[in-house]
Amino acid sequence: MALELLNQNTVQIVRNKHINWQEAIKLASGPLVKEGRIGQDYVENMINAVETVGPYFNIGPGIALAHSRPIPSVKKISLTLLKTDYPVNLLDESHPVKLWFVLAATDNKSHLKVIQELAALLMDKNKNKELMNAESVNELLDVLQGE
Repeated sequence: MALELLNQNTVQIVRNKHINWQEAIKLASGPLVKEGRIGQDYVENMINAVETVGPYFNIGPGIALAHSRPIPSVKKISLTLLKTDYPVNLLDESHPVKLWFVLAATDNKSHLKVIQELAALLMDKNKNKELMNAESVNELLDVLQGE
């Protein structure tokens, strides 16, 4: 299920050294906002959560899984990926991130399968390295789809 949510419309690469972590979250969320899957308030909730709680969604070296509590503006379970070609610090230099996943859930349970599948993928050291080194959306999708 998780990997089915990632496609040409939901996977992006940004090559701009002047973005910060808030912009990375906004860019990663962009396809979902554009398609009406989430509202701008969900994006703001993710940013506010980091500012309040800290970098809790830095889930591994170079990887963030941005998310927030389900709210009415989340219309459909969704997942996106934004890859930067350089690390963007999540709050500070001790949390550099290149893979920015955004997960939006409609309730407290429907996303658990997505997290499980994503965790299995990201724990595979070879796939993780391939994602970090991918140069194009097609290369990212090939890794995500096991090709």
